[in-house]
Amino acid sequence: MGCPKALSTLIMLCLLAAAVPSRAQVPLTEGIQIGLSTDNVSITAGFSGADLTIFGSLENPDPLVARQGRYDVIVVLEGPPRPVVVRRKDRVLGVWINLDSEAFENVPMSYSVATTRPLQDITDPNSYRQLSLGASNLYMQPADAGDSPATIEEFTAALRERKAATGLYSENVGGVQFLSQNLFRATVRLAPNVPVGTHKARAFLFKSGLFIKESSAQLEIRKSGFEQSIFRVAHNYSFLYGIFAISLAMLTGWLGRLVFRKD
Repeated sequence: MGCPKALSTLIMLCLLAAAVPSRAQVPLTEGIQIGLSTDNVSITAGFSGADLTIFGSLENPDPLVARQGRYDVIVVLEGPPRPVVVRRKDRVLGVWINLDSEAFENVPMSYSVATTRPLQDITDPNSYRQLSLGASNLYMQPADAGDSPATIEEFTAALRERKAATGLYSENVGGVQFLSQNLFRATVRLAPNVPVGTHKARAFLFKSGLFIKESSAQLEIRKSGFEQSIFRVAHNYSFLYGIFAISLAMLTGWLGRLVFRKD
């Protein structure tokens, strides 16, 4: 009587084992990882800009897709967010004065992009908007949401144009290059006026135009040497620094008057 029961249990276990796929049969999901050669960059007063290299790798890439070149990577180095006020100047009675202004909150002070191909060749514009990827797709949060949408859009466009003109918002097409089927190197630009603070490096993986995964790392950019000492004093002892700056300006003006006065 015990044998039929044991046999039925064995058959049930065999059926369950057949129904559960083995680990080798489970498809592996592609991923992406990036690494920085250093977690901090020191700049001096003579800093004129530089290129930052970021290395990365694909996890579990499909060899066929890799050979066909259907993997794309976009790497972004995003500066610290800070409030920004955009002002519009108009000429009144022959004098240029600030009339209208718009304040924005948490605006990335810098935004450098490197891509494998032109953005329009990687995926559709809607995907970029959903990911808030690319300088033209960054959401600029107005301080006063009750302002006219047309006014907000106008000042947002002006803010982006100003950042691009100063080199703080840049795009490097072809700045991401695959070294093998799973290793890549990205080059992003640091503008001469790159802001100090914590920057965030982000890498986006696309497969045949579809977003797959994102990875991120942090980079600290800071001043060094005498400039760092002045920067630290100005922030930690702002009142005393202000008094010193005014006193120095008055002393310089007085000395200049003595030197260049006409008898």
